Amino acid sequence: MNLRNVFFVLLLCRAAPSAQAERINHAGRLLGPAPVLTNAVLFNTPEADAIVAAMQVFPVDSAWNEDISRRPALTNSDAMIAQISNDLLSTRRTLRAFKEMNFALIPDSQLLVPISFTYYGDESDPSPYPIPSNLPIETWPSETGNLTLQQWQQDVNAVGGDRHSIIVQPGAGFVWETWLTLLNGGQWDAANGAKFDLKSNALRPAGWTSGDAAGLPMFPALPRFDECERGEIEHALRIVVKCTRAEFIYPARHSASVPYSTDPNVPAMGQRLRLKSGFAIPINWTKQEKAVLTALKKYGAFVADNGNFFSISVTPDNRWPAGCFDHLSTVGITNFEVIETTGQSEGPRSPNPPTANAGLDRTVLLGQLVTLQGSVTWIGQPTSNRWKLYSGAGTATFTDSTQTNTTVSFSAPGSYTMLLSADDGVHPVAYDAVVLTVAQGINVTISHQGPDVQLNWSGGSAPFVIERSSLLSPPDWRPLLTNTQSTVTLLPSAQSGFFRVSAQGP
Repeated sequence: MNLRNVFFVLLLCRAAPSAQAERINHAGRLLGPAPVLTNAVLFNTPEADAIVAAMQVFPVDSAWNEDISRRPALTNSDAMIAQISNDLLSTRRTLRAFKEMNFALIPDSQLLVPISFTYYGDESDPSPYPIPSNLPIETWPSETGNLTLQQWQQDVNAVGGDRHSIIVQPGAGFVWETWLTLLNGGQWDAANGAKFDLKSNALRPAGWTSGDAAGLPMFPALPRFDECERGEIEHALRIVVKCTRAEFIYPARHSASVPYSTDPNVPAMGQRLRLKSGFAIPINWTKQEKAVLTALKKYGAFVADNGNFFSISVTPDNRWPAGCFDHLSTVGITNFEVIETTGQSEGPRSPNPPTANAGLDRTVLLGQLVTLQGSVTWIGQPTSNRWKLYSGAGTATFTDSTQTNTTVSFSAPGSYTMLLSADDGVHPVAYDAVVLTVAQGINVTISHQGPDVQLNWSGGSAPFVIERSSLLSPPDWRPLLTNTQSTVTLLPSAQSGFFRVSAQGP
């Protein structure tokens, strides 16, 4: 046979298998695999950080996860802010961060334990509860001195206080919260208990309290160590004011008006406050303060309880740097406004949210202009769409990042996660991601060695596979041989054919 006519070499790289569908939260952050627990984990540990960072806490369209930065203010916002301020002592008219609510993360197999409700059993989800032996009680450990966890569970010094507890089950997706919690001679007591489904927007029965006077959960409101380290709090906070009126609004379920008031300028339970967009966050403030204040602009805070301060709760994590929230006490109440809240089937929970599809994971070659094969569906309000590089081995340059079908080029081989978003200004932003593996193409040279043909190439990683097909259309590639070196000698054959070299990439 004539070797000069029988070889046609295709050059490509073979990528690792495509990644599975990405889990993306309401803020556009990839969550990674769902967490799996085998034992109870305390909130102030690196293990807890990794678990909660991988959780979607309530659905993406939950009121807790709602971006309210574009919501209109109430017509009586100024009057309500003035009322909140006037109700407090003049020395307490600034924002405070109290290190209060902590939590334990438990596996689905956690044993159920009886708990006795001492005040509001008729408004409590029934016993037993999955209470771990290391259940932390409010303010432990950073605010409880040298007391051990067990001593604080038992309140050996009769300190009293609100003594909230929070139990989170990431696998099954539930939260249990209690108030006035006490380990009394081996028996758990609490004023009341509430169970919340993290997978649902379902509410407690109307008029029922919870660990919070508003009948709201506390867990989704807490600024945590892991999110402040990332620099972004992705949810609304809980805020305490002095007086509330005898009313609750979505998503609150309970009122506690003391003294009793129906004044519309007195905030209701569930009222949502927002830090004004014009408040300039000083660049020299701590990353924790910046995260809190940015969240108060984007997600705001729900009025959740009555108290003697204008305060938010943060976790009593003993890893917080000293003084990391101190500047918050210089932020006056008048820097806030009260917004019009959305109801149970309004805003992000209204019908027909948009969807985004970033296309299939695939391998592309470095130096090529790659077409992104995205799509967006919407009904009613058109969406603003955007591609961005979420992570990658180098840079990505878009022809037009606002088009679902655009082109992009990459600066280096490696794996790139591209995020497509679609925002209609009403519903949660729709996200989808695609993983593009950018491979370095194989450069090959062909030379004759007597009657044989020698292939030499660069690029890719072993093992290299030489494949053969008798036709190009349709191709029928079959492995001919595997090689660990970037060279191979092909012997003469009685039949002509097409050959290609593939390799691990990049």
